[in-house]
Amino acid sequence: MNLPLENASFEIAIQAPMVLTTDLVAQAKLMSDQTKQPLLEVLEVASKLNADDFMLALGQLMCYPVFNMTQLNAMTPDFQALPFAEASQNCCVALRDANEQLFLIYANPFDRYLQGKIEAIVDLRIEAAQTIWALAHNDDLSAFLTHHETSMRAMDGLATDHVESTTTQNGVEEISLRSINEDSSSVVKFVRSTLYDALKAGASDIHMETDSHGLTVKYRIDGVLSFEGGIQGVAQAEQAISRIKIMSELDIAERRVPQDGRFKVLATGSEGKLREVDLRVSIMPSVFGEDAVLRVLDRKALSDEAKGISLETLGFEPAIMARFRSLAEEPYGMLLVTGPTGSGKTTTLYGILSEINTGEDKLVTIEDPVEYQLSGVLQIPVNEKKGLTFARGLRSILRHDPDKIMVGEIRDSETAQIAVQSALTGHLVLTTVHANSVFDVIGRFTNMQVDPYSFVSAINGIMAQRLVRINCTHCAVDYTPEVALIIKSGLTQQQAAGFNFKKGYGCGQCHGTGYKGRKAIAELLCFNDEIRELIVMREPVRKVKVAASANGTRSMREAALDLVKRGETTLQEINRVTSLA
Repeated sequence: MNLPLENASFEIAIQAPMVLTTDLVAQAKLMSDQTKQPLLEVLEVASKLNADDFMLALGQLMCYPVFNMTQLNAMTPDFQALPFAEASQNCCVALRDANEQLFLIYANPFDRYLQGKIEAIVDLRIEAAQTIWALAHNDDLSAFLTHHETSMRAMDGLATDHVESTTTQNGVEEISLRSINEDSSSVVKFVRSTLYDALKAGASDIHMETDSHGLTVKYRIDGVLSFEGGIQGVAQAEQAISRIKIMSELDIAERRVPQDGRFKVLATGSEGKLREVDLRVSIMPSVFGEDAVLRVLDRKALSDEAKGISLETLGFEPAIMARFRSLAEEPYGMLLVTGPTGSGKTTTLYGILSEINTGEDKLVTIEDPVEYQLSGVLQIPVNEKKGLTFARGLRSILRHDPDKIMVGEIRDSETAQIAVQSALTGHLVLTTVHANSVFDVIGRFTNMQVDPYSFVSAINGIMAQRLVRINCTHCAVDYTPEVALIIKSGLTQQQAAGFNFKKGYGCGQCHGTGYKGRKAIAELLCFNDEIRELIVMREPVRKVKVAASANGTRSMREAALDLVKRGETTLQEINRVTSLA
C-alpha cells in the first residue's frame, strides 16, 4: 500500500544534513526503556536539533518525506478515509494534494503497529488505493487537527481507550472522552464534546450561535473568537441550547427573554487529576432561536496562576511598572484600572495586591466573582440574590478596619460615591471601571454624579490597558507589510523604515495562529495640581490631554507601536485592540 519514495509526486523540503544515526537511535531506545519516556521524545532531545531540523533528519534516516506546517495547510484533509476521531487519537491524518494523491502523515515512525492499524481503517472506508506515508512533527499535526475540529469531532465517536471514570461527584457532570463516547444521545455528546474541546484548548468563552441552518460554535482564545464547528438542523440547535439550559437549571420553556445561570463540570487537569470548573451561562433570544455564551472559570488554574502573579509576568513596560508601583504604595487614595472586558484589569490589580501584601496591613476585597484566591487577604464574593452588592459590601468593609480595599468593579453611582469617600478617609482603594481610555474615566464618574472636587482629591492615578497577542517566537519571520496597511496604521513610509516588522506564519507551537501568548500595554495618568484644576473647572478633554502629555503620559497606541517596532507583534494586531485617536 505504501509507494516507494522515488515515485512520490510532490516536492520535498530542503534536506538537512544527516545528523541522526542508527547508533543514536539505539542509545535513545536504551534511555527510553530506562526512563519509560516515548522513544521519539528522547531522540529529539538527544539530537539537540530544533523541531524542523529534527524531522528532516528523521525523514532522511527512515526514508520518509517530511511535511512542515505550510505544506500541511496547502493540502486537503480526507476525514472520510480516516475519521477525525481516529486521526486525533493516533496523531495521524489523511491528506490529499491537488492531484488527489492520498498521503497518510504521522509523527512517530517507531510505532510498529500504527501503520497496519491506520491502513486497516482506510481500507475499510475507501476503495483500495495507493497511499504515501510521510512524517510531520507532532506539534504541527496537533495544530492542523485543531484547525479542523468541526462538528464531525463533536458528533463522531471520539477515542474510546481513555480510562477516566464517568461517574459524577455531588451531581457535577464529568467531561471526558469516555463520557462523551458512552452517551447515546448525539446532542448530549455534542455539548460534552464542545465543553471538552474548549477546556483542552484553554478557551475563556464558548459561543453557541444559532442561524437558519443550525448552530455554530466558536471559542475565544487569547481574546479572539475562532470558528470551531457546529451542527446542522434547527431542531438539533434547539436541543443543544436546551441541554445547556438544563445543566444551568434554567427554564427551557422560556425562549423570549434573556436568562443567566451557571453550572459546574469535572475535567482532568494538566496534573491528571479531576478538578471542578465553573461555567457562567448567558442565554439570549435571537431571530433564529436562542444563543448561548459560556464563560469558563477554572478556579484551580487561576489559583495556581495567582501564586506567581506579578506586574513583571503581565509584561508591562518597566517605566509604567515603576510609576504604577509608586501609586500603589501611597497610604491612601484611589487607584483605578480601566479597559474593556477581558483586558486583564482584575489580573493587574491582583498583581499589585500580591506585591503590597506584606502582612502589615489589612487587605479586603469584594469581587464578582472571586477569580483568584490570595492567602492573607479577606475576599468577599458579591451575592446580589442575598442583597450583598458592591455598595453594601463596601459599607460593611469600612467597619472591618481595613487598610487597603479592592473593589472588583464600580458599576453604579452608589458604589462610586462610597469608594471615593473611602479614599478620602485614609484608605487605599484599588478598583476597576469600564472605559476606553484614562480620560473617559473622568466622564464616567461625572455621569455617576460624583463631585469633581471630591474625585480629583481622592484619585492618585488611572491606568488603561489592553492585551496584545505576541508573535510566536518559533515561527516568526521578517516581513514587509503592505503600504495600505502602513497608512491605515497611521504611519508614514519614513517612520515604517525604522521598524523591525515580524509575523508568525503558524506552526505547532502556536496552533497555526502565528501568535503565542499575550502582553499588556497601558497608558498611565498620574494626577498633578494642573490636571486636577482642569478637571474641577470642567475644561475640555483636549486641554487635559495636553497637560497629561506634559506630565509624562504616553498613549496606548504609542506603547503598541513600540511592540511592533521591536518585532514582538503585528500592525494587524495593534489595529485590532487600539485606535488611532
